[in-house]
Amino acid sequence: MSLKIAIGGKGGVGKTTVTALIARSLAADTHNTVIAIDADPVANLAAGLGIPEDQPIRPISELSDLIAERTGAKPGTMGGFFTLNPKVDDIPDRFSLERDGVKLLVMGTVQTGGSGCICPESTILKALMTHLVLYRDDIVIMDMEAGIEHLGRATSSSVDALVIVVNPGARSRAAAEKIRKLGRDIGIQKIIVLGNRVRGPEDEELIRQTLPGFEILGFLPEDQEIVTADREGRRPHDDLSTAPSELSTIVDRLLALKR
Repeated sequence: MSLKIAIGGKGGVGKTTVTALIARSLAADTHNTVIAIDADPVANLAAGLGIPEDQPIRPISELSDLIAERTGAKPGTMGGFFTLNPKVDDIPDRFSLERDGVKLLVMGTVQTGGSGCICPESTILKALMTHLVLYRDDIVIMDMEAGIEHLGRATSSSVDALVIVVNPGARSRAAAEKIRKLGRDIGIQKIIVLGNRVRGPEDEELIRQTLPGFEILGFLPEDQEIVTADREGRRPHDDLSTAPSELSTIVDRLLALKR
């Protein structure tokens, strides 16, 4: 099946851990390969997926020879002539690492010219994201930074949902409002909230009151296993059957977007 989900949220809300758990659950429940995109400048999705540290994965933006070959321009340059539609369809299989049915791609960041630069690196990243969202019949889940910089207008309308991860508290409103505005500005139609580290009904109600007008995807409880796994340097809930039951409900609701 084809399902495209972007996940955003401010730092510290548990966005990357949530992304990893959802990606693993989608792969297990659907028996389809899931492509997980780490598009956050602080790339930590590999750890959440349980990819060992001795299997380093190079960000796509740092594949200088590939970028030069595909765009016709040396990375780090601006202006001049280079192709704006480079070949990228082989990249997901060549440059990903896989575990338990989840293929991880790390996008990386563009080091020169700012987020809006027209340069070989940004061109290859945007072309790759367009390919993954528009032309791959896969489940694609994207761990985005708040700016959602790799998603352009050409691809955003094909994203099935932008999920904003929040924690209980007043500061969640400002972050969620900002991310929702960015999502709407580039044309994402469905923008929903997932409450994380929720300690009970009072926290759930606080999120609802703090974010009126937002559709709530669900709530994940405070989870000591995540804290313990982080301390021990392993992925949380290696056996997904030990994960909170709320995770299955959230995954079912995401899958229902395509039914």
